[in-house]
Amino acid sequence: MPREPRGASSPPTTPTHTTSIRVGIGYDSHRYAPRRPLTLGGVLIPSELGLEGHSDADAICHAITDAILGAASLGDIGEMFPDTDPANKNRDSVGMLEAAVRRISTAGYAVGQVDVTVIAELPRLAPHRDEIRARLATALGIDSQSVSVKGKSNEGMGWIGRKEGLACIAVATLIRKR
Repeated sequence: MPREPRGASSPPTTPTHTTSIRVGIGYDSHRYAPRRPLTLGGVLIPSELGLEGHSDADAICHAITDAILGAASLGDIGEMFPDTDPANKNRDSVGMLEAAVRRISTAGYAVGQVDVTVIAELPRLAPHRDEIRARLATALGIDSQSVSVKGKSNEGMGWIGRKEGLACIAVATLIRKR
């Protein structure tokens, strides 16, 4: 039986701290709730339903926060802002996102770009897309051309299709600062 070349099964020797580009994925979901404001990407969206949550329940900001923290291997939003802490009750999610950006910056990274998909039957995001992109770009410290926000229907399937809530997926690219 042929033998594996010496060292072939050893992990790569490149230290992770020299990686110049990192990618993270974030996810968040919230149930709809009456008599709550609907904030997505830091923008108040006119709606009869808001999102239930401990903070302001901004699913876009929460997913992006997890994506950038994950890309930098710095934990997640629940570690930074636990829902057991009364200080986080109704907390502004854009402020949480900005705090995560400061954390990754301290670790030597900057946000390169983010790509967000909101899966929901309502609201329609198209009329608010440019405002959301601009608000997120400011919070992330990047140009709005580096922020993509898309809305997708779940074609009436599952809990999203029954209009019980929405979900959001975000991908973020971080760049090592020189």
